[in-house]
Amino acid sequence: MKFGSFSVDVADGLILAHALKLAGGSLPKGHRIDASDVARLRGEGIEHVIAARMEPGDIGEDEAAKRLAQAVAPDHLRFSEASTGRVNVYSTVDGLFIASRTSVDRLNRIDPAITLACLNDHVPVRKGDMVATFKIIPLAVSGAKLEIACEVLRATSAFEVKPFASRSVSLIATELPSLKPAVMDKTARVLSRRLIASGSHLVREARVAHRVEPVAKALRDVVGVPDEAPKLLVLFGASAVIDDEDVIPEAIRQAGGEVVQVGMPVDPGNLLVLGHIGDIPVIGAPGCARSPKENGFDWVLDRILAGEQPSAIDISGMGVGGLLMEIQTRPSIREAEARFVPAGNVATVLLAAGKASRMGEGGPHKLLAEFDGVPLIRRSAMNAIGSRSSSVIVVTGHRKNDIEAALSGLKATTVHNPDYASGMASSLATGFSVEQAREADGILVMLADMPGVSSGDLDALITAFRQANGQSIIRAVSRGKRGNPVIIPKSLFDEVMRLEGDVGARHIIETSGVPVVDIDIGDAAHLDVDTPEAVIAAGGILKG
Repeated sequence: MKFGSFSVDVADGLILAHALKLAGGSLPKGHRIDASDVARLRGEGIEHVIAARMEPGDIGEDEAAKRLAQAVAPDHLRFSEASTGRVNVYSTVDGLFIASRTSVDRLNRIDPAITLACLNDHVPVRKGDMVATFKIIPLAVSGAKLEIACEVLRATSAFEVKPFASRSVSLIATELPSLKPAVMDKTARVLSRRLIASGSHLVREARVAHRVEPVAKALRDVVGVPDEAPKLLVLFGASAVIDDEDVIPEAIRQAGGEVVQVGMPVDPGNLLVLGHIGDIPVIGAPGCARSPKENGFDWVLDRILAGEQPSAIDISGMGVGGLLMEIQTRPSIREAEARFVPAGNVATVLLAAGKASRMGEGGPHKLLAEFDGVPLIRRSAMNAIGSRSSSVIVVTGHRKNDIEAALSGLKATTVHNPDYASGMASSLATGFSVEQAREADGILVMLADMPGVSSGDLDALITAFRQANGQSIIRAVSRGKRGNPVIIPKSLFDEVMRLEGDVGARHIIETSGVPVVDIDIGDAAHLDVDTPEAVIAAGGILKG
């Protein structure tokens, strides 16, 4: 390809390197000039153009990018149409992205005109996430060089996505007097959330003394019980592992298993133990895995859920990039085009699990108060159902049966949060874990005790979310003051799932760096009814 400034006298057949503005309309970059264009250029007094002339054997940028994409095995991947020399690649499943640095580097060293950029190796991805992009730098590239690059892609697996597979997970936790039961309860809760993306489930939990014999017996007992999905065993020790012969590794051996590795060069996560009993993986979790924040446990868990069998070599090779204290490596969608579908699917999670403690001990439940003869919880659910939301999920907790009875006959999914007493974070995680929510482009979080919020208000928020192509947080406000409801985009779902305690998503909204679009819905954004006086003042009648 020859690039430079050409006289319009020889411009027929050239490819424009830069867009040209003409009186009768622009000629875009990449446009192939024909005889009629030459006449227009002369008519406007343009004597030279910056362009490229294709030479024998050259391949245009879009065709070249397309051929690169076609050389990649398409399993669990989707490829965009070629445009401006670029093809973007997206995952079609929840899974683990695998990249070969050797193959990617080899391709990128064939010719600077041919490039492949992708995510880091062994990064978990969601369906619709962008995982790689091919880009041809100039307007055309040597066909011979392109064929070499395509052969690299055909001969080796430069990158792929391994889908997560469901497992039946058993938790064995050891007890010491110094370990509070509340900590062990949280451990099970956090582990359950980690399993959601793979469709795996925590099917049983056993708590035993922190000694080799009870742990080994618990392991043997679990191995002998049939499960629907392949097994995975997770051990949480009440005391950290400090030696290869400590309680957790020694119990694995006494149960008939083999210890693959004790310790890993990932911080937090150093004190992980990996083993197996037969073909059943066993992970001795480090103490940091009691927290929802990313740590070395996630790295090993993700590999197992994606069907890999991590070796001691694999784990010892995790040191580069293994300092996680201040690093977020979970991918987020980086551009509008990275959506698998247009951002139109918004699910509503209606929070109705709280204890209504401000209503007074033994007092009426605020969500059963009637507004225009309809219980507030039913009124809120009907407004959500009547909006453009694709699905409505109601999270119940306190007085579950009464709340569900008030929702009878409505087209809404109810899901119970058994841990509702711990605060709003657990209810958010419960709602976000439902399949309809996980597959949505955004989740509208709605508080059930806001009688002024209408279907029209929700539609205004959903419309704004779609106009932002699913890349912004949408927040209801009143006269500039933040309120509720809010729509959380898919890129922040994992952050919501990591929340703990009696907190909502406000901190995520204010610190995520994702743009926030405020939509004024008037006083409804602030009107909630937490007390009997508030219910009456808002026009409700106390019931239940």
